[in-house]
Amino acid sequence: METSLHKAPQKRQVTAIIFLLLLWEAGSATIMYSVLEETDRGSLVGNLAKDLGLSLRELITRGAQILSKGNKQLLQLEQKSGNLLLKEKLDREELCGSTNPCILHFQVLLKSPVQFIQGEIQLQDVNDHAPEFMEDEILLKIVESSLPGAVFPLKIAQDLDVGSNTVQNYTISTNAHFHLLTRNHSDGRKYPELVLDKALDREEQAQIRLTLTALDRGSPPKTGTTQVVIVVLDINDNAPEFAQGLYEVQVQENSPVGSLVLTVSARDLDAGIHGELSYSLFQSSNQVLQAFEINTDTGEIRVRKLLDFEEIQSYRMEIEASDGGGLSGKCTVVIDVTDVNDNAPELTMSVLISEIPENSPETVVAIFGISDPDSGDNGKMVCSVQDRLPFLLKPNEENFYTLVTERALDRESRAEYNITITVSDMGTPRLTTQHTITVQVSDINDNAPAFTHTSYTMFVRENNSPALHIGTMSATDSDSGSNAHITYSLLPPHEPQLALDSLISINADNGQLFALRALDYEVLQAFEFHVGATDGGSPALSSQALVRVVVLDDNDNAPFVLYPMQNSSAPYTELLPRAAESGYLVTKVVAVDRDSGQNAWLSFQLLKATEPGLFSVWAHNGEVRTTRLLSERDVPKHRLLLLVKDNGDPPRSASVTLHVLLVDGFSQPYLPLPEVARDPAQEEDVLTLYLVIALASVSSLFLVSVLLFVGVRLCRKAGETSLGGCSVPEGHFPGHLVDVSGSGTLSQSYQYEVCLTGGTGTNEFKFLKPVLPNFLNEGGYRNTEENSNFRDSLGFS
Repeated sequence: METSLHKAPQKRQVTAIIFLLLLWEAGSATIMYSVLEETDRGSLVGNLAKDLGLSLRELITRGAQILSKGNKQLLQLEQKSGNLLLKEKLDREELCGSTNPCILHFQVLLKSPVQFIQGEIQLQDVNDHAPEFMEDEILLKIVESSLPGAVFPLKIAQDLDVGSNTVQNYTISTNAHFHLLTRNHSDGRKYPELVLDKALDREEQAQIRLTLTALDRGSPPKTGTTQVVIVVLDINDNAPEFAQGLYEVQVQENSPVGSLVLTVSARDLDAGIHGELSYSLFQSSNQVLQAFEINTDTGEIRVRKLLDFEEIQSYRMEIEASDGGGLSGKCTVVIDVTDVNDNAPELTMSVLISEIPENSPETVVAIFGISDPDSGDNGKMVCSVQDRLPFLLKPNEENFYTLVTERALDRESRAEYNITITVSDMGTPRLTTQHTITVQVSDINDNAPAFTHTSYTMFVRENNSPALHIGTMSATDSDSGSNAHITYSLLPPHEPQLALDSLISINADNGQLFALRALDYEVLQAFEFHVGATDGGSPALSSQALVRVVVLDDNDNAPFVLYPMQNSSAPYTELLPRAAESGYLVTKVVAVDRDSGQNAWLSFQLLKATEPGLFSVWAHNGEVRTTRLLSERDVPKHRLLLLVKDNGDPPRSASVTLHVLLVDGFSQPYLPLPEVARDPAQEEDVLTLYLVIALASVSSLFLVSVLLFVGVRLCRKAGETSLGGCSVPEGHFPGHLVDVSGSGTLSQSYQYEVCLTGGTGTNEFKFLKPVLPNFLNEGGYRNTEENSNFRDSLGFS
């Protein structure tokens, strides 16, 4: 059997011993592998995908990851094949020392969903260390009086291997006095004993040299040798004896170098040189020799280097007390190292997600493991994060934790979290490790733009310049990035007839509103529309606000005289009887102004007259009256120049020329001034008379209007004057929209046909055709007082 092991190759691939134990108790599974130490880096350990019963696709999508305790990774996972490979050569003696079997633990983390699977690697020993004696020579003093059968223990050989690869047997070179026995220590180690077969004779042979060989049973087997020098002494009949055969003591790790651990004591009944004792460490390992030293004279055992409980928990050694005559006694010392809390917990981050979207349900932020090599309470740990943070720690198996969000996060409330993970042990004093991670909350488009006001009122004066900035819309969006980029737009108006695109434009980037063309108050006093604000998110969110634009009136229209109408070829003439009294109503000037407010308040003024003191005009209604009785000395023809002026700033005006002829034999009802007092009885008679006249006038007006309508139609078709010299003034009121040099527009035409009866001896006139189409309906002029006065001047009640 040893021959076959010897012929085996020294270098192998990973042993194809793969144990797959699926223990699904408590929701976990354990997989086991076996690997020879010193196997080359990158060697195959096993196929993780097959061992877990997963396809390669499942292994990748679930985010399989290999986790080991601490920061040292022994294995790596090949994603494309699912193979588990060695990340480096493994030395069993370095990782496990004398512990057998050598088991290394790891975990398989499946991230989605989170699952932990326990794994173990049994690191098998190879015979890579030969037995080795600590000394090249072993000095053994034996008195010549020793009887056959006496046993003399020899120092053991060290072999770092375990099992059959460590020391299994000792042999001694052939001689006439001794043979060798291999014995077992209580801890399982083999040690040699030299047995005396034949009595010694110092006078015959004072010194004997033998070769001691230690053998293991590795494949191939290895050996180590040392020389045993036997010095034959004279008789010393008392050997040293220790006060007790076993000493047990405890010492704290990290004890200062030179600290006293224990003092051993032996005595020898002999006197002289045979009673002088010397203490030494006997059959001690390298670990003992490195950690402790003994005073050869006093037997004090002291610390030689700092002890570490996490490396070695107990030391076992033998102390030999030798007298000057070559006799010795032995005792066993067991030193137990007690743990102190000298290791802070360690945190190893396995998975870290530094950015998570807002409004997401419970989300995994990090997966990490904690460890503490101390023992007992010193190795027990608690893990926590700060209070008042929306994060929870969920413990998993084998001191692994998952950090998850407690609820959906809102980036607009808080965009960044600094989370401090605190790990504390339960030792005295407590040791703590902190690890801080930063988590960013990424934005999603969950907030629509919001205007600063729900409605806006903007004012613009008519006749504005094109592209005039009239106001700015402002909206904000509490999202970030493209989700907060706002685009402004005009929404379709509710009134289809409003051509909004020709009136207003908006800057899509900053919400500035512009008037595209000059506005005319006389056409459009106000209009409303909605402005929309849309963000750049997906899906896009929007809101809207109402905008009301009010057009302010400018004094851009001069008063326009409706009556009397005149043209350049035939000025208008009124007839005035010489018998007229003071306050006689000559005529009434009717004018309108398309502006509004004080811009449309009209006043009348007599600028020039042939006889300045004969006529006056009422400033508010335009009535021209006589101021005194006429006389024979008054000239027969008078020319009056009247001014109509509005109240704008600056004021605008229009003038009209009136010719008045004094005639004899023409009479007209006397219209007294409003200031003249009347008798109440006379006023009732006058009122009755007015009612009768009004009734007759309405009836007559209807008939005359029908006749005049037919006549006007015929006049237009024939293009010449008819009905007793009727004429239509031209050049005053165009039949289409007129632009008055940019200072205003008249939305409708004005046309009057007036027929004066010349030769009848009266100044009576008739309105054959008043044409005011839709003028009042379009909001251009709504002064009821002027309309009323106008009807009065025409003789309507």
